[in-house]
Amino acid sequence: MQARRLPAREGLAWLKSGFRLYCANPPLLSFLTLSYLMAVLLANLIPVIGPFLLPLLLPTLTIMVANGCRAIDAGPLKGSLWPPLLDGVKDRRIALLHLGGLNLCASLVVLLLSYLIGDGAMDLSSADESEIAWMLLRLMALASPLLLAFWFAPLLVVWARVPALKAVFFSFFASLQNWRAFLVYGAAVLAFGVLVPGLVIVVAGMILPAFGSALAFLLRMALLLVLAPTLMASVYLSYRDVFVGE
Repeated sequence: MQARRLPAREGLAWLKSGFRLYCANPPLLSFLTLSYLMAVLLANLIPVIGPFLLPLLLPTLTIMVANGCRAIDAGPLKGSLWPPLLDGVKDRRIALLHLGGLNLCASLVVLLLSYLIGDGAMDLSSADESEIAWMLLRLMALASPLLLAFWFAPLLVVWARVPALKAVFFSFFASLQNWRAFLVYGAAVLAFGVLVPGLVIVVAGMILPAFGSALAFLLRMALLLVLAPTLMASVYLSYRDVFVGE
């Protein structure tokens, strides 16, 4: 499996191309993204087993959204939506389950390391903001390799028919090889998802205090209905550029 090395500017291009793909079919991509987020939320709400079940389901949920993105990218959809969404899921269900198991094990390792580094579990009810911020930063740092290892893995498992462990290996080193593009991509997501909306809300609240809460609500809806689908599309587009090279 050969991965292309892309320039740093491709990280921003993934975001722009993701938005163009969203604009090609906003209802479908928003529906897929909201369904993904709802499935994640419902899995987390299941007592005891929910947090363990979610990592097992994530590869299948990811490939279904990626299948939808690929179908939108191929042109106007014809016929039923379900066959394109489920393409390869049944044939590769065992490999996807193996990938989910690897995801679960890796997630548990990250949580264990965070627990050990933080000298035990943190009581969020009594922790101050700096302690919570440090905990989140620690988790983000520890989870970064996990994110890279599973970024392309579900798509490699289904579309390239790579075994789960090899898919994790290829995903990690392909992502590492393109660290400049991912760094630019992360900075762009931070800018458009956090910094710009936050600045707009602060400035609007200073100029028109009465509309501050309404604007905050509208921006949150935009993030949910526009930015989130764009990010989901960008995963598919990054795979297409790194492994397919279209």
